Order: sequence, then C-alpha cells, then structure tokens
Amino acid sequence: MTIMTHTHSLPESASNRKAYMTLIMISFFCLIPFFWVLLAAFDPNATQFLAIPKDVTVAHFWNLFANESGLRWIVNSVLIVGLATLLTLIFAGFGGYALSRTKAWWKRPLLYAIILVRIVPPPALIVPVYKVMLALNDMVNSVIISITDNVEHQLVLSRIFSFVDGYLGLILIHTAMQLPLAIWIMKTFFDAIPKDYEEAAALDGASQIQTVRHVLIPLALPGFAAAGLFAFINAWGDFLMPLMFTSSPELQTLPLGMFRAFLRVDAIDYGFLTALAVIYTLPAVIAFSFARKFLTQTFSGGVKG
Repeated sequence: MTIMTHTHSLPESASNRKAYMTLIMISFFCLIPFFWVLLAAFDPNATQFLAIPKDVTVAHFWNLFANESGLRWIVNSVLIVGLATLLTLIFAGFGGYALSRTKAWWKRPLLYAIILVRIVPPPALIVPVYKVMLALNDMVNSVIISITDNVEHQLVLSRIFSFVDGYLGLILIHTAMQLPLAIWIMKTFFDAIPKDYEEAAALDGASQIQTVRHVLIPLALPGFAAAGLFAFINAWGDFLMPLMFTSSPELQTLPLGMFRAFLRVDAIDYGFLTALAVIYTLPAVIAFSFARKFLTQTFSGGVKG
C-alpha cells in the first residue's frame, strides 16, 4: 500500500511543478507592464521600451503637479469618486437591509431586476441616460438663473449642480452604476446577521436609530468595506461616463487626463504618462490593501433568498 502511494505521488508532484511553473510564467508576463510603468516613471529618458534607468529622477512627478493639470485631475477624481462611493454605501445600506428583512413574493424578482441593470453594458445606456440628464440639466439651469443674475455665480453653481458637465451629474451617474452590486453585497451580508441582535436591543429599550447605529452598522462594517471597495475601484477606473458627460477642462478626471495626454499632437512624454499612471494606480491599491481581509468574510455566507 505504501509503494502504491509513493508511485502515485511522483506524477502528482511533477504535475504540480508544471502547474507552478506555468503560473509563474504567466504572472511574470502580466507584471512586465507594471515594471515598465514603475521604471519609466523615475527614468529621465523614459521611452516606450522597457529599460533599467541609468539615473533616477522625480521630475516627472514634479511636472505633473507643477506644470501640468495633474493636481486638478487628482482632486476631481477624488472628489467625484469619493462622494459617489459614500452615496453608494448609504443607499446600499438602506436597500440591502430592507431587502434582507422583507418577506414578500416580489423580493427575488426585484433583486434580479436590480442586478440586471449592472449586467447591461454601459455603452448601451449612454443615449437614454444622456437624454434624462439633459432634461434634468435644463431644469437645474433654469433654477440657477432664477436664483442669481450674476454670471460668475451662475457658472460656479452650474459647474457644481449641473447634470451634464457638472460635478453632481458625474457623482450621481457613478452612484447609479455601482449601486446594484453594492445592494447585493449588503443584502447578502445582512442575511448573515441574526435578527436576535435587533430583538435583544429592542428589549433593552434601544430605539430603531440606536439599534442601527450601535448594533447593525458595527456588525455590517465588513460588508460596507467590501461594497465600498468594489464601488470605489470601478468608479475610479471608469472612463466612458466622464468622457460622455464632461466637456470642460476644469472637470476632467484622471482617466480623461491620461487620454488627453496620450493624444497630444507633439511627442508623447512617456515619463509624464507613467508618472500619471503610478498616481492613478495608488488609490485603488491602497483601498484594496485595507479592505481585502473583509472580502472572504462578506461572501463566505452565500446569497439567501
């Protein structure tokens, strides 16, 4: 019996080595672009080819913040994506809790209808969404004109509250795009929280708000972390919606900034592009490093009906 086990372990060991070697080769191939970006960002003579820099410089990052519009792109991206993620978590928390605690025949069809919105390709939604946003934008502009006659004040308010070429429109679009998946995540997580905790808090005299604040939110923090991570990363990397709904240079985000910089008619500055790519990648990496431990915790319970 021992001999049979030993003979069978040899081909299994060889198979494992082949699998690991294959995975190492694929990982190395996938990591090459990241190595090029990181090396070129600090290379004073960065080119489109992978090369070890002879000197190290931070001039590309300095140029990004001092001479280019990199700081404005970063601020716009952080502001828009951050507020969109916050709104997504608020609405997903309420929606997920309501769907988790509701016992009705229409709950499952509603859940599938919600996730169906996320499955539809975003380009297919451009025309109807743009028509809706344009109608809302006309209403907002008429309200702004009725509030003030000062042209400068009208421009500032329009840039903030407009649904097309405005901060509010981009924030709401990102929120709507990330909300379906976030609702499913929070619904799944609230399913794993027993109602006994809420009943115990009610017996102790806690109000509904106190129960939510001191019982449900602390228990649901891993779910909020996972939902927020997905919402932030997806919104941070979105290129299509900012491209379609912004035209002012003051509202450009990092993806649009990289796109405009790559399409310049003169020579492409690969050092500037790679420095911008490093800055663009950092927030997503940092967010994932903080929230990764909650992902397994969130999805381990599965989805209940």
